[in-house]
Amino acid sequence: MIAALDATPLTLTSGGLERYVCELSVALAREFPEDTYVLLSDQNFRLPSALPSGTPANLIGGPGDIHDKRWWLRGVQRAIRKTGALIFHGTNFEVPYFGNTPAILTIHDLSPWRDPAWHSGADRVRRRTPWLIRLHRAQMILTVSEAIRREIVAHFGVPERQVRAIPLAASELFRPPARFTAPERPYFLFIGTLEPRKNLPALIDAWRETRADTGADLVIAGRARADFAAVQPTKGLRFLGEVHDAELPGLLAGALAFVYPTFYEGFGLPVLEAMQCGCPVITSCDAAVTEVAGDAAMHADSVREIAEALRTLAALPEQRLELRAKGLARARQFSWASTAHATRALYQEVLTGAARG
Repeated sequence: MIAALDATPLTLTSGGLERYVCELSVALAREFPEDTYVLLSDQNFRLPSALPSGTPANLIGGPGDIHDKRWWLRGVQRAIRKTGALIFHGTNFEVPYFGNTPAILTIHDLSPWRDPAWHSGADRVRRRTPWLIRLHRAQMILTVSEAIRREIVAHFGVPERQVRAIPLAASELFRPPARFTAPERPYFLFIGTLEPRKNLPALIDAWRETRADTGADLVIAGRARADFAAVQPTKGLRFLGEVHDAELPGLLAGALAFVYPTFYEGFGLPVLEAMQCGCPVITSCDAAVTEVAGDAAMHADSVREIAEALRTLAALPEQRLELRAKGLARARQFSWASTAHATRALYQEVLTGAARG
C-alpha cells in the first residue's frame, strides 16, 4: 500500500498536532515495512527525525508546490497522483476538495466550534470542515477519543459507523530518566501550548494562593500562541518558553506534579506523556482527559480545587508515589504501535469499501 498523509502539522515546532503526525507516520512505516507512507504539504516541513529509532526508509516526503495557492483545490491531487497513493489521510481537519482518491479526515476535537475565543485564527476550519463533511469528501472520520467521537456524531449529524476513535500514546522519548538530579527548589510544572483553552490563569491563581504553604515554584514550558495573554511577573513563577523534547523528561521527573487544568481536549496527550515519565498528574475533569487518565490522576477544575490538589501533593509524598505508580501503569496501556495498527486497518477498510462501491 502507498498512503499519503497531510504533513502540514509538521511545519509547527511543537504541540499535539505536530506530535500526532510525527509519531503516527513513523509508527505506520515501522510497523508496516511493506508499505510506503508519503508526507505531503504545500509548505516546507521536515521529516520526523527526533525519535531514538530514527526515520524509517519507507517514510518519505512527497512532491509539493509551496507556490501553489490552491493546494486543497487541485495541487494536492496532483501530488497524490505523482506518488501513486491509494488513500489520503487528512491529519488536521482538511482533505482534498475534489478528486477520486479515498480519504480519511482526522478531527481532533470540536474546540473551533465550542468556543471561537479558543481559536481566533480558525475561521477557515469552521467554514471548510462542515462543508467537506456534507459533501462526503472523506469516507471515514477519525478522532482520538470516544468522548470526541460522540461529540462529532451529535454536532455534525453523521452516522456513528462513519466516525472511529483511535487513541494516541506517549512518545518513546518520554520515560523516567536514567540519571536524575533533585532540583534546588520544589516546583509544579505545566507543559503545553500557551493558549486560552489551557486555563493557565486558574493554575497561576491556585499556585499563588498556595505558595506559602507548599514552598514550591511554578514552571511553565511551551510555545506561546499570539492570543495568550501576558502574565504579571511573580517571584517563583518561571516561563521557560519552548523546551526541546530531550529536556522534557528531566523537567517532569523533577516536578512535584504535572498540572494540566485544561478546559477542553481531544485527548490530552501531555497528561499521558507526564505519566510515562513517572510524574504525578493533576488535571481537569474534561471528558476526554478523564477518559485517558482514568483513576491515575487527581482531577480538579476550579481554582479552589486546584489549590487543594497542590497542597495535598506537596504535603503527602506517599500520594505522589501512588500516583506515579498508577500513571506508569496507565501509560503502558497505550502505544503508537497499537495506534498504527488500528489506523492502517482503517485505511484498508476504506479502500475495500471504495473498491466495492
